[in-house]
Amino acid sequence: MSTDTINPGATAAPDERRWLALFILLIANFMNLIDVTIVNVALPSMRDNLGATDSQIEWVVAAYILAFALGLLPFGRLGDILGRTKLFLWGVAGFTAASALCGLAPNIEFLIVARVIQGLAGAMMTPQVLAIATVTFPPHERGQAFSLFGLSAGLASVCGPILGGVLVSANLFGMEWQPIFVNIPIGIAAVIAGWFLIPPLPGHAALKNDYVGIALFGLGILAVVFPIVEGRTYGWPLWTFAMIAAGLVLLVLFVLWTRSRAKIGAPQLLNFDLITNRQFMFGAFVTTVFASGIPGMFMVISLLLQGGFAFTPLESGLTNTPFSVGVLAASAIAARFGANFLRARLAASGALLVIGIGWMHFYIAGVGDSIDHWQLLPPLLIAGIGLGLGFSALFQLVLSNVPPRDAGAGSGALQAFQQVGGALGVAIIGQIFFTNLGNSMAAGSAPHAAFANASSLALWYVVGSFALVLLMSPFFKRPAVPAHGHGAPAQHVAIEV
Repeated sequence: MSTDTINPGATAAPDERRWLALFILLIANFMNLIDVTIVNVALPSMRDNLGATDSQIEWVVAAYILAFALGLLPFGRLGDILGRTKLFLWGVAGFTAASALCGLAPNIEFLIVARVIQGLAGAMMTPQVLAIATVTFPPHERGQAFSLFGLSAGLASVCGPILGGVLVSANLFGMEWQPIFVNIPIGIAAVIAGWFLIPPLPGHAALKNDYVGIALFGLGILAVVFPIVEGRTYGWPLWTFAMIAAGLVLLVLFVLWTRSRAKIGAPQLLNFDLITNRQFMFGAFVTTVFASGIPGMFMVISLLLQGGFAFTPLESGLTNTPFSVGVLAASAIAARFGANFLRARLAASGALLVIGIGWMHFYIAGVGDSIDHWQLLPPLLIAGIGLGLGFSALFQLVLSNVPPRDAGAGSGALQAFQQVGGALGVAIIGQIFFTNLGNSMAAGSAPHAAFANASSLALWYVVGSFALVLLMSPFFKRPAVPAHGHGAPAQHVAIEV
């Protein structure tokens, strides 16, 4: 949320349409989140139906996350320039159109491109949602309004896997996975209703975006992620390592460019004050690590259950549901703590995630010819509670040491680092999983044994990432001021599921 946004609610009467407008915002938010959670369940069907390679299946997940991550900051600023309502409606329209393209994809390459468009449209829409709610509601109503965003995110995380499993298993009209992109009529209705009900918020044409910074940051991240996903396919030639090195150089150039912009008071994609804030950058690193485990983990679990043990998509979605229930329950409990015990909550979160996912690793490593979904319920529930407990504490810890004038920019930047972590995690976990799956199959292992071995090894990365978070939690500075921006994490927890 930009600090440039002005709240007219302090000087003008609240808009009479604000609750109807909020309903439209909630629908759009729910549409975005449930679309993401549905895709995980459908990955094995996409792979079989479209004849996708291992790396292409990774890109179905990573392309969306990466596009979303790279679009959050520039589109947030563009909302300041062009107007929040206008950009929100464009984002919903673009997301709806991209969903139609995903459902109509004739091949995997087309689907990946459509997912990129969908991610960019989601990034155009998402930063405007809370900003519009903030300027539409007077201060005394914001708590009630924002609580509904957490509720919608929790419902999306729980409903997504189940609905995805129902739609894919039903094989409507022989279309297999295509009906999972069901939000097209909802998106059209949201655009039309939003045009009439959401108050038009003017932009500030005098503001500028940092387009060079956008290019340097975007190309740098892409240059790091692309070879990690594709390296195994090509046998790790020299260009993959050269590309990673070039990506790191571009990120260094981004920092230098941002510093030069700060010296002359020009707009920056990421405020240079945040880059030089050690606590913020430490927190951004921890956020990246924290967010890197879950998207890749669920990609692997869906492939394990459906590809290795012949679960139906519905059975797979139901098996994953305890995690979402744990996230929802823990998020509701964590909200009652406010800004208290943040470091302890983050440490407890890391411990629960290590216990839950470690438990799942050892169970999967020891399975025989079949897998009992009931045995996965306790570890998934524990891990979900850990994730729900940790995200809000982490965001509050990081932002509590950010000056109030940078709180909006810091919150947006943390969400971008969260998504970058998710994309990196998908690439790394996919690399571990598919390499070991191929080696096991080549050695003559039965499919169920090969999938179980590859999955259990891939889960070691997830365990390690959360163990690192647990170890780093004591190094956060104790919050000196009330924490800011703790509404954002709940909105994105569901994206990880």
